[in-house]
Amino acid sequence: MIGEEGACERRANGAARCARQGAGHRLRPPAKVLLALLTVLIAALATIRYWPRAPLASRIPSSVAVLDSKGQLLRLTLAQDQQYRLWTRLEDVAPEFVEALLLHEDRQFHRHLGVNPASLVRAAIATYGHGTRQGGSTITMQLARMLYGLNTRSLGGKLRQIALAIGLELEYSKRELLEAHVNLMPYGGNVQGVGAASLIYFRKPPSRLTLSESLALVAVPQAPAARSPLDRADEIEPRSLEEARGRLFALWLQRHPDARTQAGLVALPLSYGGRAGLPFEAPHFVNSLLADSSGTKNPSDVKIIRATLDLRYQKLAERVLEGYIREQQRLGVNNAAALLVDDRDMGVRAAVGSARFSETSIEGQVNGTLAKRSPGSALKPFIYALAMDQGLIHPLTVLKDAPTSFGPYSQENFDGRFVGPISATDALIRSRNVPAVALSARLAHPSLYQFLQSAGVSQLASERHYGLSLALGGGEVTMEETAALYAMLANRGVLRALRHRLDERVSAGTRLLSEEASFVTVEMLEQNPRPEDSAIEPIGAIPVAWKTGTSWGFRDAWSVGIFGHYVLVVWVGNFDGSSNPAFVGIETAAPLFFRLVDALRAMEPDLGDIALRVPAGVSRVEVCAASGDLPNADCPRTASTWFIPGKSPIRVSDVHRRIWIDSRTGLEACPPFEGPFVRSEVYEFWPSDLMRLFAEAGVPRRRPPPSAPCGREPASDHPPRISSPRTNTTYTLRAQRVGSDGIALDATADGGSRTLYWFIGDAYLGASPPDVPLTWIPASSGFFMVRAVDDHGRADSRELEVAIVP
Repeated sequence: MIGEEGACERRANGAARCARQGAGHRLRPPAKVLLALLTVLIAALATIRYWPRAPLASRIPSSVAVLDSKGQLLRLTLAQDQQYRLWTRLEDVAPEFVEALLLHEDRQFHRHLGVNPASLVRAAIATYGHGTRQGGSTITMQLARMLYGLNTRSLGGKLRQIALAIGLELEYSKRELLEAHVNLMPYGGNVQGVGAASLIYFRKPPSRLTLSESLALVAVPQAPAARSPLDRADEIEPRSLEEARGRLFALWLQRHPDARTQAGLVALPLSYGGRAGLPFEAPHFVNSLLADSSGTKNPSDVKIIRATLDLRYQKLAERVLEGYIREQQRLGVNNAAALLVDDRDMGVRAAVGSARFSETSIEGQVNGTLAKRSPGSALKPFIYALAMDQGLIHPLTVLKDAPTSFGPYSQENFDGRFVGPISATDALIRSRNVPAVALSARLAHPSLYQFLQSAGVSQLASERHYGLSLALGGGEVTMEETAALYAMLANRGVLRALRHRLDERVSAGTRLLSEEASFVTVEMLEQNPRPEDSAIEPIGAIPVAWKTGTSWGFRDAWSVGIFGHYVLVVWVGNFDGSSNPAFVGIETAAPLFFRLVDALRAMEPDLGDIALRVPAGVSRVEVCAASGDLPNADCPRTASTWFIPGKSPIRVSDVHRRIWIDSRTGLEACPPFEGPFVRSEVYEFWPSDLMRLFAEAGVPRRRPPPSAPCGREPASDHPPRISSPRTNTTYTLRAQRVGSDGIALDATADGGSRTLYWFIGDAYLGASPPDVPLTWIPASSGFFMVRAVDDHGRADSRELEVAIVP
């Protein structure tokens, strides 16, 4: 270095450069230190800023808001610290509110590091210079005070506030800090945050705040004691709040001159709700939702529950139910419950758990929609649906309503009477017990018990425990389980779970009944007439497929039905299980049911008919009205009914038979049936037990005359002869062409035959004139018995084998 310095001295023109080199050598070590310190500082700040930490939301307890499907507030709960504070994301707050807040509180929020020195100096001068007191805290400093509960009136408290504010700025982003601030702003009493304030003051979420409402909610926290409209006897805006809102609007106009067009609107006083008027709608339903959410994996994450309930329908149901109970109290009817479900998405639209939630005398806080009660006859439609699926009946199948014993179990009807032969449809809508129990006894794979188990009916005892009493309400179900069962009929046999929250997935469901049986069951229930209370149908009345139920001992009265796209369940009774002779489904529950139906129809005029299309697998057929079988040549009157080809049991009727009578003796004539004294008449041939029941019911049938001793057998008839399919032949069909090919069924018949009825086993396929083939499309391989029966009851049959190959 010395030699180099000497060289510099000898070069006059290099003196300046040598001086700079010397200075560079002297500054290089401090520069390295400063650079290292700066790097460490940046790394430390980055570590502080990006070190994983719990979000601010987890440090601030939140209320839970339950909203209906339209966003109306049903209930706002208290947070763990007894504050009404609903954590709300910044993007879910109206932009006008956020901008007005920054304009009013901290215009430099996005430019400072938690502290604004200029604001602090101005505030100190104004405060200690005996001027108007002025705040100098930034939004971050206010957040630190609220978050840590600081006393900032002393110098030490203020310094700690500044330090904590800077720490928050280092740890969290500006967005996180602003979001936490808007959720901690004081709004008077125990109301904090814009989310809770918006719901309490304006009954709307903060995303829907208008400019006037945003300005008001920015102004209140500056002086919540004076400006908060909470607990006021009226809903008039406090004068101080109105003035503060006007001053803030003047500032707003400086940035948004075009907002002058809203000046008149902003100048109008606002109307506020108050904490005393906080809603607690649908209490049973809401309590159930909150209980379910508290059991979730992270209950603290649940801030807003959006329910499927529609508050309009809920209030309507409550009004109708309350009015009906008030009218019926003279009969000792003090309590009822109602449940409305939209069968399109299975959402619960209204749920009234009791007549009066707060009344202890009726145990009003019990949720009747979830209580296990005996359904009486309300589950009978599913016996008939299963019977149709299992090929036991069609709607006009004649069943026997007569004294019957089922082993050790004997059953009577509700009225203690028997009506004899009755169609399946009439037996269902008139709720006859004996036919229902008889059908239930024939069900297999599934039985009624197995069906209810598959449908999710809980807490069932063993099948042996119930026996056949299950058909008449021996088990217990909830209103929700009953609604799901009836919605299954509306959804073409597919069982889907009820939904209570909008974020619940609409389940694909499980098929428990065929589409055909579900459709026909609904059609049968639609024929049930309105009760006497509703005998005069209102203008524009819609079809209703409905059924009642009365439990043993008159403890429960039910009415359940489908209309439009809704399922409605009504229950009347006492939660303590006490009986009342007035608790009869048709007399007590059905009138309330139809009042609700008519009220809902008035609210929703375009409700329309039950949205069920006719399935491809269902057809209509003419049957003999008296027997429910295919009409023979002597059936005097026919009726049309639904049937399921290949499944519904149907045969040619033999109730009506033509006989020839010798007018001289009054006896059945001998062949040949000729001569002036021989005439023909048609008689009904019923079994002796049914003939006796007809007589007991006051509608005796004429008995045919006895036969004369003819001394020889009558001439034999000519039954039809099947020509196709052939005997001893295997019909091989390709799977991809089964639907288009099929097998021709053909037969020749006696000249007196007009119609041939075709059967595969006991399953009716269809009818055709003699010598006109009917096509049968087999569903599987196997051996089948084909029968052709003419309209005189004569038949031919043969077996064939079908092989379906790929």
